Amino acid sequence: MKQPDELILAMQDGDEKAFSKLYTMYSEAMFGIIYSIVLDEGDAEEVMQDVFIKIWDNSQSYNVKKGRFFTWILNIARNTAIDKTRPKAYKNSKKNLSTTNFVDILATSDNLNKKTNAIGIKKYLAALKPACIKIIDFLIFKGYTQKDAAKEIDIPLGTLKTRNRKCMQDLKTIVLG
Repeated sequence: MKQPDELILAMQDGDEKAFSKLYTMYSEAMFGIIYSIVLDEGDAEEVMQDVFIKIWDNSQSYNVKKGRFFTWILNIARNTAIDKTRPKAYKNSKKNLSTTNFVDILATSDNLNKKTNAIGIKKYLAALKPACIKIIDFLIFKGYTQKDAAKEIDIPLGTLKTRNRKCMQDLKTIVLG
């Protein structure tokens, strides 16, 4: 997907129609990512609303020349979703989730696969090594901290950080290649 620079700049100038078009373009993908972290449709809808309010309120902090808009909003969505899951009451309410909620998202989630494919991410992820796909799955799509992902994957934290850096460089090369 080509970056919609004109829409982004119009949104930054306060154009609500441009913002609405950006919402339409990205909301489905953002919802998939948020849902994969919070695992509750109602919570995901609430977080998504928060995400797009943050995008609107902080639009001036985005610079078209410094990176892709999708990456910027992905980070906002991911961080907002993780923040939603941090409070103790939220964690306690989710303690008895079935193990089906923790299935490998990239391999089995048709819903997320459709969403990532719709915005062109799936083809890029598929080009990565399986170890990179696993690391990106835990850190980006499932919202794990690096420490928790290292435990889950059963590798030292330093190794995970190094591999993550390399995987992100590989992904960047593939996307911009």
